[in-house]
Amino acid sequence: MTIVTINADIKAKWPQGQSSYSPGSPEELAIIGIDLLVKELGTQAAQAFISQVFEKYPAEHMGVEDPLRE
Repeated sequence: MTIVTINADIKAKWPQGQSSYSPGSPEELAIIGIDLLVKELGTQAAQAFISQVFEKYPAEHMGVEDPLRE
């Protein structure tokens, strides 16, 4: 069970097509964002962009503690 819930309707358009997304959790939102980054920037540039976020946190960061999460 997640602590954070998301209620969003995302519509993305690009020259080759379009997509609609309705993420309900941070994990789903991250997958959508990463997918769009790869489409926009390519795999290597998207990985470099995402690595900037990981630089903000220590490697052992455990996230928000949820007693129901195992």
